[in-house]
Amino acid sequence: MLLSQQLIAASEEASGTDLILPATSELIGGLIAFTIVGLIVWRFALPQIQKALDERQAAIVGKMQDAEQTKQAAEKLKSDYEAQIAGAKSEAAQIVEQARHQAETMKADIVARAQDEAAAIADRAKADIEAQRASVISGMRSEVASLSVDMAQKVVAGTVDRGAQQALVEQYLSELGGVNN
Repeated sequence: MLLSQQLIAASEEASGTDLILPATSELIGGLIAFTIVGLIVWRFALPQIQKALDERQAAIVGKMQDAEQTKQAAEKLKSDYEAQIAGAKSEAAQIVEQARHQAETMKADIVARAQDEAAAIADRAKADIEAQRASVISGMRSEVASLSVDMAQKVVAGTVDRGAQQALVEQYLSELGGVNN
């Protein structure tokens, strides 16, 4: 029965806020302990945490700077490659242009040589024709002279000797040759 009386007395004294809030002595002790722990954390742990955060921030900033430098180096390398490619294209265009120019020069040389050879062949042919013509004319003159002499001999039959007739015919033919040329 004693226990039941104590329970009744305790239930009459306790109200709703008394159940949530601790006793005042416990509240003051808890506050002092919290303040001590807070000061220890603020004094010792907080600088270590801040130091770790600063180091992490510095590492991140360093990595970002490295990444920026790498990016700039890559862009420079890209522009160098693009310049090399442009130079190679320009050089290739020059080589093609030089080859085209050399081909045109070679073509002009070949055409000029062909024309010279054709002219030389034509000149030789003209010279050959002229030589053959002169040979034919000379042969014809001698033949005409012989025939003329023979004919004149038959007509005159002995008045003029053969040598004199030959001289007359050659003189006549040379006069004819001078008129034709």
